[in-house]
Amino acid sequence: MDTRQWRDTISAARAGDRQALDELVEGWLPLVYNVVGRALNGHADVDDVVQETMLRAVDNIGSLRDPDSFRSWLVAIAMRQIRDRARRRKPAPLDESAAGESADFAELTVLRLQLEGQRREVAEAVRWLDDEDRQLLSLWWLEVAGDLTRRELAAAVGISRQHAAVRVQRVKERLETSRGIVRALDGACPDLRELTARWGGRPDSVWRKRLARHIRGCGYCGDTRESVVPAERLLVGIALVPVPVGFTLSLALGGKTAAAATATAASVGWTAKVMSALTQPVVAATAGATIVAGGAYVVTQTPDAPPPRAAITPTAASTYRPPAPSAPPSTSSPTPSPSPTPTPKRTALYGSVVDAVDRAPAPGTPPAALPHRPETGVTSTGGAHAVMNHRGDAVTLTGEGYVLVRWQISPQYRSGTLVMPSWTGLKGKLFHVASGGGRRMDDPVSATDPTATGMGNSTVGYAVPPAGTQQMWQNEYFYLDGSVTLTVNERGADYGLSVFPSTWEAAEKDITTGPAQGAGRYGLVRDTGGDDTPVPQYLTRATPADPATVPQASRV
Repeated sequence: MDTRQWRDTISAARAGDRQALDELVEGWLPLVYNVVGRALNGHADVDDVVQETMLRAVDNIGSLRDPDSFRSWLVAIAMRQIRDRARRRKPAPLDESAAGESADFAELTVLRLQLEGQRREVAEAVRWLDDEDRQLLSLWWLEVAGDLTRRELAAAVGISRQHAAVRVQRVKERLETSRGIVRALDGACPDLRELTARWGGRPDSVWRKRLARHIRGCGYCGDTRESVVPAERLLVGIALVPVPVGFTLSLALGGKTAAAATATAASVGWTAKVMSALTQPVVAATAGATIVAGGAYVVTQTPDAPPPRAAITPTAASTYRPPAPSAPPSTSSPTPSPSPTPTPKRTALYGSVVDAVDRAPAPGTPPAALPHRPETGVTSTGGAHAVMNHRGDAVTLTGEGYVLVRWQISPQYRSGTLVMPSWTGLKGKLFHVASGGGRRMDDPVSATDPTATGMGNSTVGYAVPPAGTQQMWQNEYFYLDGSVTLTVNERGADYGLSVFPSTWEAAEKDITTGPAQGAGRYGLVRDTGGDDTPVPQYLTRATPADPATVPQASRV
């Protein structure tokens, strides 16, 4: 964002123009959100720090002497608020419950900007930096992306440009170390898996040093297997992370009405300029549709689906099918006819049938015919074969055609309850059309150990799906007409997913391969050819900050 393009608006805001002030808040909110969000890694305090930054900017805009220095001035305010927040709080690590309530900014960066490859690696490596390094990196990231200058970075931190260069170089070195950790964890060697078995999953400086020490001494984990592109080249021209849906910048103190907020502001001694902003309706147009609210900037989007129905507990049937609505009574006189009038066929609504707990068919039972739906092809942000082994790994699929999701359960590394993957941001339709791979994952897998299944055994323990979750097969086939993002939410039992754009022919061949051909069982067809084909569980059209919060009972 170039301050020169805003010179007239900034000058008008300094002179007291309320509309210009509104435009400044709306236009510069994404920059402040990115600085604060990355510096605090999406902690729950991000909203408060962003709000305090914008309030102080509104309150003190009249003191700004040079409109061309507005960006530097605004970023400096944000960094002061970040440092003030750090001084007010004890330097204790966040617990899991606090983390679950906030949005991991690295994850938001990957999902919102649909990063992949080494760009994604850089975004995820930020999690491993200390608070102070992350604060400086939040500015350097914008400098490399072209949204900040080195002079502005140094001014915001309160150091000379020479000192800034030294500190930035140190942060870059730690970032490269962290990138090596992300790469190693993505394809961990047995020794690294054993080491991380004691790790709770939250990046910190202690584990960064332990893992970096292992990587330096491990020929497998230390082998990059491809040339590593410097982070500054990867971030050139990268976009700002959009302000997420549901983010609220409330200038009205705790969500009060404009009138109540004005009274509150007056009571605490706010200036007339801030009080005028409280009562001036403004619009935040950042992530989707907009909503107008007196004194509050709210990022929202218009729902594209009817309100959800109440959840119904799944039964032992393979799918959940709510009862069809009764036909409305006729208000016209019946017309005589020599033959009975056929009952009109009701058309099932998409999403009215959802996967649920089911029983496995007999292994030798051949599947029904798989309907052949139109297929023009599906593209994947993970390429032809996306391997997702860690929490937060995600792939976005787009197009019209079939998708194969292959399960890999690893209770030998960590058993317990599975935190299921989720489908988010659905546009269009997604169906669960078939299951294959020659086995359900709870089928026996050993002739010598009767306790062993694809979910584990009595020695290492089992991976256990949450109550009400449909048992997965080795291969699960889906049909997509639109776009959707699939995310691994691994927090309990260890598992991984491989995701392949596929074809009807490949699915048909898989599910019709049975015991006669060496498979443990035939596959299962779930597709009816219509909209009453089940949709997968944990599917939503929304894009929550934490995909693990998507409910089991899909409502699309």
